[in-house]
Amino acid sequence: MKPGVVTQDLETSAIECSTTNPDVKSDDLKIQCPSHTTEAALIRKVDSRVIPILMVLFLMAFLDRVNIGNALTLGLPKDLKLKGNEPNVAITIFFVPYIVLAIPANLLMKRIKPHVWIPTLVFLFGFVTIMQGFVQNYSGLLAARLFLGLAETGMFPGCFYLMSMWYKRQEAQVRFTLFFNSGSLAAAFGGLLAGAIAKMDGIRGYSGWRWIFILEGALTCSVSVVGYFLVSDFPEDVKWLKEDERKFLRESLRMEQGDPNSKKRLNSKDFMLVFKDSKYFLSALMYFSAVTPAYGFVYFTPTILKSYGYGPVSTQLRTVPPSAVSFFTALLMAWASDRAQHRFLFVFFSLCIGIAGVCILLQIHNNLHAEYAAIFLAAIGNCAALPIIICWYTMNLCGHLERSIGIALMIGFGNIGAIVAGFTFIASDAPLYHKGYSLLLGCYCLSALCAVLYLLTVWNTNHRQKVASTHVGTGQDEPSEKEDLGKGPLFM
Repeated sequence: MKPGVVTQDLETSAIECSTTNPDVKSDDLKIQCPSHTTEAALIRKVDSRVIPILMVLFLMAFLDRVNIGNALTLGLPKDLKLKGNEPNVAITIFFVPYIVLAIPANLLMKRIKPHVWIPTLVFLFGFVTIMQGFVQNYSGLLAARLFLGLAETGMFPGCFYLMSMWYKRQEAQVRFTLFFNSGSLAAAFGGLLAGAIAKMDGIRGYSGWRWIFILEGALTCSVSVVGYFLVSDFPEDVKWLKEDERKFLRESLRMEQGDPNSKKRLNSKDFMLVFKDSKYFLSALMYFSAVTPAYGFVYFTPTILKSYGYGPVSTQLRTVPPSAVSFFTALLMAWASDRAQHRFLFVFFSLCIGIAGVCILLQIHNNLHAEYAAIFLAAIGNCAALPIIICWYTMNLCGHLERSIGIALMIGFGNIGAIVAGFTFIASDAPLYHKGYSLLLGCYCLSALCAVLYLLTVWNTNHRQKVASTHVGTGQDEPSEKEDLGKGPLFM
């Protein structure tokens, strides 16, 4: 692409909504908001149709993903005769399909339609969770966890892909955080639910941990049916928008996303463009190193608390407050990030909170109040940083092709960190877990370093784009390598 093309694309794609003068006519530079609504009202309508159902479905997905952490403290290892690191292997095998199949799953969702694809996956992993309640040995547990990961592969990256196509960069962070931290609600809800279900131990001959899988899986299957009717498709496909509303949204998003109706198919050239840009790998590494401590605490907070001497039910209940507090703190950080239209400082500050929590856990071993407070800090750092990292990266991508591939690459590669996290807290290191906390501390620091490098890369990209925009008309326009991509300065 020659230098002049950047500015031309920016000029022809620039969108401005006029809600004050209904007589203003649309042209190449301005599109009028429909007279029967306002832009704010339209965004609220989109919010009500897109976000709540995805939050509920992800809450169920996350509940089914991490309830094995509750089961491990309620007799699962003893009943299945697990030895050594076998519980850790059972946790981490879930992520193998996630890593391998995330990109194909996102590409498939564009063809099948989100309202079919996402609820189908939810039903499948709910069914697998039920079956997990009937496993009789280690091999059966491994198989169930592997199929659970296979069913969930397209859920998480698919939801982010779908949401990213509905919002502009300055609108996205609060929505991303609401969705992502429904996982925190799942952790809190899961702790309460596990505490209650644990009292069913022995009913119909089933242990309490089996009832956790059976009942939570059945709930997931039930919710998935509702999803078929409530999950939205992409903006260009939905029926619940009026034609003028759809046109306005499409044109409003065109500058960042390009043509949503582009018929261009993915080819090897498009795919390789992802691997030629350092921003993709920096973002994936930043996410990987933040995911590792996040999953380390999600899976093993019950185990850590149990090592403090609490009983089974008390342990489950004590997992609830850190998750609840981190949810609301993350929302506050997301709101501030959107207001400031800035991401880096909020990522960096959140990671520093997590670092403070892990440092306390590494150094203090005789003060339960301080150690419990440190778990709060770690939970806040995880829940605030991760959705901002995802949003920062995702909304700097453009168009269906780049977002479907880029989001899946980030989440697929990042979930290698979840495999690492599965081995951070092993039984032989209890109760101090020096190796685990040291590893998580290193991961937090690596993520902070990647955030700095990504910031510099984004600044350099914006600078080059600004320089290129001063050379309008210096050469012939050439077709973009990514025909359906939009343009615009990247968020910092």
